[in-house]
Amino acid sequence: MASYVCLIQFQDQGIRNIQDTVNAATLPLPRRRKMGMKIVEEYWTMGAYDAVVIMEAPDDETMSAFILKVGSLGNVKGQTLRAFRRNEMEGILAKIK
Repeated sequence: MASYVCLIQFQDQGIRNIQDTVNAATLPLPRRRKMGMKIVEEYWTMGAYDAVVIMEAPDDETMSAFILKVGSLGNVKGQTLRAFRRNEMEGILAKIK
């Protein structure tokens, strides 16, 4: 499965409902499972981003669809970074030799 780092910022609606932030991550669980995705780790942070979530998805298209759906709810916005494990990076580097 592909790995992703999601950098999240709360929107106005999300900050108004901040008391629900811990439980909110479990709400789309059936949708994530149906799409073949999983949360590896989640952190609430200080600084430019309010949370960082490490996720796995079958492919970029699935991750994009999920992130677009989450963003359309109006609670958060963010950036999603495709992350490569060591063995994946070794494969990428082998292609440029």
